[in-house]
Amino acid sequence: MKKVLITRRLIRESEDKASKLFDAKFNTNDELYSQKKIIEMSEGFDGILSSLTEKLDAETINQLPDSVKIISNFAVGFGNIDLEAAKNRGIAVTNTPEVLSDATAEIGILLILGACRRASEGIESAKEGGWKWSADYLIGKQLTGTRLGILGMGRIGQKIAKIAKSLGMVIHYHNRSKLSEDKEQGATYHDSIKSLFSVSDVLSICCPATKETENLINKETVEYFPKGAVITNVARGDIVDDEALIDALNRRKIYAAGLDVYKNEPNLNAGYLKIPSAFVLPHLGSATKDTRIAMGNLAIDNLDEFFRTGNCINKVN
Repeated sequence: MKKVLITRRLIRESEDKASKLFDAKFNTNDELYSQKKIIEMSEGFDGILSSLTEKLDAETINQLPDSVKIISNFAVGFGNIDLEAAKNRGIAVTNTPEVLSDATAEIGILLILGACRRASEGIESAKEGGWKWSADYLIGKQLTGTRLGILGMGRIGQKIAKIAKSLGMVIHYHNRSKLSEDKEQGATYHDSIKSLFSVSDVLSICCPATKETENLINKETVEYFPKGAVITNVARGDIVDDEALIDALNRRKIYAAGLDVYKNEPNLNAGYLKIPSAFVLPHLGSATKDTRIAMGNLAIDNLDEFFRTGNCINKVN
């Protein structure tokens, strides 16, 4: 029976599945392991089921024992893992695509609604009490007729587009390549981010975190947006230069921001705390029970497939 180190606690149903297939070591206290501890604990193990909270960089991967042949990441993203270093060590890396698209798209819509309709300010006002209604009290942006730009029209982006379209939003998008007509569903394609941003009353960031997309929202690109635009991010924090976005919010160039992800999670840049129009969530994109079970089960299936066949359909390196 193959030995697998599971670095974070999974939903019970997934842990039960893992215990039937592998000699699995569980993280019963859900402790955040250091890189040094992961290296030490993986001695004699055949695989690691990791999560986004672990930074498996080249230095860490190069110190993993030779017994480790696969890292199955509990996420659709894999920016926490140095794919090239893993490949050079002969270690397969897998992810969990598709199963979290619906749940993440729901959070994407929540970010749009929360940022546009000043939900953070409304929640605080309701908690404080004593608020008085007036015709201009907490006036926000209505979605009907608003242009939604989607950066990265993959599975999640397409689902957000479908829901947003039902709310009366007009969909524009930028992707590495133009989608087929049936996937576009009437959306307008832009071949550059400058073109997309210039028509985005609201932007939904859904693209992967790569070297090319790192700090794609920056001091220069925020100027491409119409004044008073809203920027939301359901993808990865690395795509946004926090200081540039905070400055744009303070200048009112950008009206509001909706963030489910941000750099240095769980530590939010303090600049956002001073901005009432920042609607921020603690990375809830996949946080439904059904989705987390599906993610855990797929991460386990990836390990099982690799151990049985030497390959995996969800291998990313």
